[in-house]
Amino acid sequence: MNIGLFTETYYPEINGVATSCFMLKTELEKMGHNVYVFTTKTPSEPEFEHNVFRVPSVPFIFLSDRRVGLFYHPKLASTIKKLELDLIHTNTEFSLGIFGRIMAKELNIPVVHTYHTIYEDYSHYIMKIKRLDKRTKSAIRYLTRRCCNSASRVIVPTEKVKELLRTYHVYSNIEVIPTGIKLDKFRKDRFSFEEVSELRRHYGIQEEEKTIVYVGRISKEKNIEEILRAMPVYMKQHEEVKFIIVGGGPDKERLMLIARELGIEKRVIFVGEQPWDSIGKYYQLGDVFVSASQSETQGLTYIEAMAAGLPVVAKKDACLDAILIDGYNGFGFVVQKDLYDGLDRILYYNSDSCSGNLYSNNALSIVKSYSTEEFAKNILRVYNEVADERELQEEFL
Repeated sequence: MNIGLFTETYYPEINGVATSCFMLKTELEKMGHNVYVFTTKTPSEPEFEHNVFRVPSVPFIFLSDRRVGLFYHPKLASTIKKLELDLIHTNTEFSLGIFGRIMAKELNIPVVHTYHTIYEDYSHYIMKIKRLDKRTKSAIRYLTRRCCNSASRVIVPTEKVKELLRTYHVYSNIEVIPTGIKLDKFRKDRFSFEEVSELRRHYGIQEEEKTIVYVGRISKEKNIEEILRAMPVYMKQHEEVKFIIVGGGPDKERLMLIARELGIEKRVIFVGEQPWDSIGKYYQLGDVFVSASQSETQGLTYIEAMAAGLPVVAKKDACLDAILIDGYNGFGFVVQKDLYDGLDRILYYNSDSCSGNLYSNNALSIVKSYSTEEFAKNILRVYNEVADERELQEEFL
């Protein structure tokens, strides 16, 4: 099968959409399919890429660390028409997604669309005037509905997102397929004790200290501030605890200022954004992964953390229903007391005489089904179903 993936973001950028598209291309190619990626030019792009086509782009006006490409590129459109694509898979509602839908119409081939991001949770970047935020969210729902209803099949990572799209009046067939990750990339035994110890020393983490880690984008919708503001009380009770924040984003400077105002700047370590290829090692800085985000469609970082052997303490959210089991591989929280209790039970009461770190072992067990291989097989099944449906439609015309 010849497949065109259209996405606004791609390797080596670090985010869930880029990772999903990169892994999907890799696995489908292993199965013998031809996969062509159409994405944006970015300063960090590799010099040589196989079947990756990039269009000129500029920073997204509302999110300076994201880029947006041309809506239509005539020269590339001419190239696409020669590739004999069987299907187009869009992974963005913006310019590259529009380009993909235009090309599908011109080529008379089906479109599969993956809805990756709940843009309502990002409306504060688009509309700075709070009283107009309701209109902005309404416009986002309208654009999402138009995009999804134009697709032969819509793919979402969780039931939470499927239910949300139904409230938007999306009537296309919706398939729930959790995004897979390269589990081996995060395995603890990939990194030697000496390697991890050296990394901890580099960031001033002592051997006896316990560490809470967050890995991901540093932005308002990730709600890191809630965790940060809970830390003074917890750190006063536990003087050996440090909070490690790995990632970059528009909220980093503000959170650093809050840490100083709270008087915990020496115990909150901002590691910064790290290369995608080595991010697995940075999970090993932590004893427990923590997040208070309510904006996730799936939460790939939770799965990555578990694949790294980290128990999770996270604010309760429907996207976690299938992967976070209270008292098994971590704890959900709603109020601050629950956050403290979850951290205590993992950091101080987590050993099991038979299996060592009980929560860690359970975390490793629960993510086994989230492999990239399984993800690609499920996506390919949808491609084949859509292709078969198109053939049947053409027979009756």
